[in-house]
Amino acid sequence: MISILAQTRDMCGESPIWNARTQSLCWVDIITRKIRRCDIATGQTRSWTTDDFPTAIAWRLGKPGLVAAFADSIGFFDFETGEVTPFCKADPKQGNRNNEGKCDARGRFWVGSMQTNLNPDGTDRKMDANCGALFRVDPDGATSQHTPHDIGLSNTMAWSADNRTFYFGDTARNVIYAYDYDIDDGIISNRRIHFEGFSRGLPDGSCIDSDGCLWNARFGGACLVKITPQGKLDQVLDLPVSNPTSCQFGGQDLSTLFITSARAGLNSQQLSINDKEGAVLVIDTAVTGTPTEAFAG
Repeated sequence: MISILAQTRDMCGESPIWNARTQSLCWVDIITRKIRRCDIATGQTRSWTTDDFPTAIAWRLGKPGLVAAFADSIGFFDFETGEVTPFCKADPKQGNRNNEGKCDARGRFWVGSMQTNLNPDGTDRKMDANCGALFRVDPDGATSQHTPHDIGLSNTMAWSADNRTFYFGDTARNVIYAYDYDIDDGIISNRRIHFEGFSRGLPDGSCIDSDGCLWNARFGGACLVKITPQGKLDQVLDLPVSNPTSCQFGGQDLSTLFITSARAGLNSQQLSINDKEGAVLVIDTAVTGTPTEAFAG
């Protein structure tokens, strides 16, 4: 059964993260510059507006608030004050912005960039280059670049349960890659194609279940796909939204799947037909997921 957690009508909901201690879900709406948090017990959702576009978030280990990737920089977000404290800058390339971001099991924040597709007012800006890259932000604020500037649109960051494989997607190329991952040194290597060519939508955000399967949101495809560790399609889960953007396991036993979505790119007729567009969806699954990792900085 698919239900709605929050009818927030997000223009581009993204980066859902689960907090087991507080039993709450946090996510962003990139285009309207919102950070949102929903208390599962009460169903109450609170929103904060930021100056820059928030693109990805992670909890802070042992500390309140979030680490957040904004279009131009990385900063710390305080729920009490709504203020952002600057921390570091990942991609120095002019004309690029941060997009996807997620923490590994050692508390490093990985961030992928792309040529910016947003004007300052949030309207669309045409992209004409594959010039994004993948960066690692260490707890002390040191940053390092781990791919060339040749990525079209950074998406899908996930690690296998044994932390030996890192998954990373390029939406523009409709491909999800797998890399060998050195958890001790935080190094990726041996890139190969994990999943490509699926015709329903394009790969957006993903999460991993305890069996090592990758659950991938298909933007424009109105579905999630479940991909085995061998890169084979295992299941297609139809959704009542056109543009699912990301997903994350949560709930008491990590068997609840939370899915963000986007209204961006849909016309007025499509929006009038389906009032679920831009909502956060909830699905109770028969599997369990892996927990959301936090930033150690």
